[in-house]
Amino acid sequence: MSMSSSLAAGVSGLNGNSQKLASISDNIANSSTFGYKRSVTDFHAMVLNGASSQGLYAAGGVRTTTERQVDEQGQIRASSNAMDIAINGGGFLPVARNTAAMLAGSTEIALATTGSFTANADGTLVNASGFALMGWPAQLDGTFPSFPRDTAAGLQPVNIFHNQFAANPTTEMTLGLNLPYSSSVPGNLGAPEDMTLEYFGNLGQTETLKFTFTPSGTENEWVVDVVDSANGGSVGNYTMTFADAAVGGGKLASVTTNAGGAYDPATGTFDLAVGGGTITVNIGEIGGATGITQLDTTFAPSTLTKNGSAVGNLKGVEIDTGGTVRAIYDGGFTRPIYRVPVVDVPNPNGLIAGEAQTFGVSRDSGSMFLWDAGTGPVGQTLGYAQEASTTDVAHELTELIQTQRAYSTNAKVIQTVDEMLQETTNLKR
Repeated sequence: MSMSSSLAAGVSGLNGNSQKLASISDNIANSSTFGYKRSVTDFHAMVLNGASSQGLYAAGGVRTTTERQVDEQGQIRASSNAMDIAINGGGFLPVARNTAAMLAGSTEIALATTGSFTANADGTLVNASGFALMGWPAQLDGTFPSFPRDTAAGLQPVNIFHNQFAANPTTEMTLGLNLPYSSSVPGNLGAPEDMTLEYFGNLGQTETLKFTFTPSGTENEWVVDVVDSANGGSVGNYTMTFADAAVGGGKLASVTTNAGGAYDPATGTFDLAVGGGTITVNIGEIGGATGITQLDTTFAPSTLTKNGSAVGNLKGVEIDTGGTVRAIYDGGFTRPIYRVPVVDVPNPNGLIAGEAQTFGVSRDSGSMFLWDAGTGPVGQTLGYAQEASTTDVAHELTELIQTQRAYSTNAKVIQTVDEMLQETTNLKR
């Protein structure tokens, strides 16, 4: 019995070391594969106690288990593609096979720790294996509504062609100018001063706002009227008074709203409802050092700024550390179009390994939860970067030598048992 168990133990040793050799070979072969997680084969002794009561010992042999070390992080390496994405910390990118089922919304989500994504013919960001990057779409105003965090139901393939062209309407203006004090003196009122500022509407159309500053007839007081070219009518009218004290002379003392959005003294702004949207105009706070002043000099615009631009053509996309995919336009502006969540599971090593360095949720891994990148237990998303393989070639070669020796030793056990059995057979001769 002992000789038979010795033979069986030697055979199990050969099988176990063959399994370890397979995992080592896989690790070495994928030492340059981005996102690869190395496999580890562990040995476990098998003990047979059935004959121990009779004073006999039976060799049980060995069994093996192989586990992929998914929770290990590989080195982050820089690249030249904006949508090469790595995660600086824990978590996974949601991806899905680019199929008709995905477009229909019935796709099983896979998890990847890194990926290199480019737009296909349909504008969907996919990697070389055909997996599409998944994310939550932004609303028209660039904000993101609430999505369920414990399911992938709200995720959609990241498609950039839906944002090929975009308007960039003007939403803010800043006026910095001086009104001549001499024009506001009663009995010697000066002529109205006016200026025209261009703005961009919600369709990218070019419109103008005409600001007319008229002395009211009261010293240090002016009335400004704003006319929008989109409808030809006034969209705001305000009465401004200026201080004439020794300290703070020439600065805004008060602003009275006659028509249009109310002036906010805390921010120095008022809102104008123009064609295609609302523009917040900053004329300066009460007693502030910037904005509109009244000093005894000429009418002089000094700071006239606005945001917005003409319709932009898509140049490319980038992802920030918070997982937001932004479209970049040739008009010099960007716009959020998707947010890619980072997926976390309680036990990453319990995930099921799939093709192309992807993983699937299992009973052992636990349920997934979708976090914003850089929050909770997950890391930030990094563009222009990929995660390298976790294989350490030097370590694997050392393991290879040890496995080879162990295999040879187990083979020697089998050879020895064979010789002993041959001796037993020869006893009859």
